[in-house]
Amino acid sequence: MFRSVLRANTNIAKTAFQKPATAPLLRQALQQTRAYHPKVIDHYQNPRNVGSLNKNLPNVGTGLVGAPACGDVMRLQIQVNDETGVIEDVKFKTFGCGSAIASSSYVTELVRGKTLEEAGKIKNSVIAKELSLPPVKLHCSMLAEDAIKSAIKDYTSKRRVTLGPEAGAKVNMTSSVSAN
Repeated sequence: MFRSVLRANTNIAKTAFQKPATAPLLRQALQQTRAYHPKVIDHYQNPRNVGSLNKNLPNVGTGLVGAPACGDVMRLQIQVNDETGVIEDVKFKTFGCGSAIASSSYVTELVRGKTLEEAGKIKNSVIAKELSLPPVKLHCSMLAEDAIKSAIKDYTSKRRVTLGPEAGAKVNMTSSVSAN
């Protein structure tokens, strides 16, 4: 039985590849389902900035976010220079698919050296575009955006507690940042 089904499906596929109208569409569909973009593979196989920072330090903000639909969990930590407001160090740990790990790794490179305000403006569309994420994996870039905002929020709330209400001034996280 299995062999006859396999032969029938093989014949259908051969016919589809031979028709000029369907062959290009079928090839494109197969390529899109088979391969990740090389940047995703690179960040997945060689993730940058994996690890942890001491969450008890007053200049470290921790963002922990998750996607209930797929089970991905992302923790992003930023270490901020208190005088300049620049993110000096960033670490992540992600439990999830390759796209979630790649999004986390990429975003650590993106936020290092930025001010809190600049980092807070980073949108998932920038991450998704840079990694060429397919629509089914856009939630991974959304997690990365949420993790940045959560880490900034944690940092600013710590600053308010240790130095008073003015120290944790609100960071503008509404404008978008263009990909450079």
